[in-house]
Amino acid sequence: MRAAVIVFPGSNCDTDTHHALSHVMGVPTDLVWHATPSLDGYDLVVLPGGFSYGDYLRTGAMAAQARVMRAVREAADRGVPVLGICNGFQILLEAGLLPGAMLPNACVEFRCEWVHVRVETRRTPFTEATDVGRVLRMPIAHGEGNYVADHETLDALHDNDQVVWRYSDAAGRRTAGANPNGSVGDIAGICNARGNVVGLMPHPERCSETALGGTDGRLLWESVLARVAA
Repeated sequence: MRAAVIVFPGSNCDTDTHHALSHVMGVPTDLVWHATPSLDGYDLVVLPGGFSYGDYLRTGAMAAQARVMRAVREAADRGVPVLGICNGFQILLEAGLLPGAMLPNACVEFRCEWVHVRVETRRTPFTEATDVGRVLRMPIAHGEGNYVADHETLDALHDNDQVVWRYSDAAGRRTAGANPNGSVGDIAGICNARGNVVGLMPHPERCSETALGGTDGRLLWESVLARVAA
């Protein structure tokens, strides 16, 4: 197995993600520059967090036009698991690989804190090894994580079981106080109809080691590695 972590100008979680995969999980992982034309030979693709292209125009808008995104789309079409974390989620939305859009946080503040998210489905490579209803504790760091979509898109997400995580309290209850950004339906992460392209705002790479304050992020990596190995 080999993983690719895509690097855009302004990415700042690329080395964190590379560390989590290569040093913590023991997966051969490459940092792949945004001008790369092909992702052949990779079994996992991760778009990391950060501020690609300085968040000009909109978060993820310029990165969505990068040359590598055609290769990301081709990899996704082949069934390769693709994960977008924070800014990576925003890029997947802008590229049309996931439905919906991001708005500034409802509180109009940058939120950097630990949150809880509840697993809503096992139909993705990143959650199939985790029980539905399990609550994970992961950190967030974003100013535009307010996920929105029209009613038709939201209905499709629910009907097709594409909501992967929702913000909740530690007991798994959906409360206004547990939602850090105003995201519709408390949505913290979604997947495409096929289930192999996933985006989430929390950072699993920042909670993959005890020294960082939590290890729930490892559950995502262990799940996808088991899928690829199988």
